[in-house]
Amino acid sequence: MNEWLTEASDGGLILNLHVQPGAKRTGFAGFHGGAAKLRLSAPPVDGKANAALCAFLAEICGAPKSDVQLLSGETSRAKRVRIAPAPNRLSRLRAALEASASRDLP
Repeated sequence: MNEWLTEASDGGLILNLHVQPGAKRTGFAGFHGGAAKLRLSAPPVDGKANAALCAFLAEICGAPKSDVQLLSGETSRAKRVRIAPAPNRLSRLRAALEASASRDLP
């Protein structure tokens, strides 16, 4: 796949993200150093940004929040997130990224 996205052996998706909390609005914003850049309107306080990140990814993938898990980067802008396997999640994720990114997928 791509540097920012890998497929786990069980079909789940592993995303490498560069997260910018406290933004004006939530959405993808292209790429940053091999990771998909994601702006979050939630502040980086008391885990609010991490919760907003998981909720946003669940919404665009059509998944329950419990299917989105933060693997690493709890207190960092560089995060790894796992999305449980299900049909159409990869295509929905790519469509959301392409719709909001300022440049094509690498």
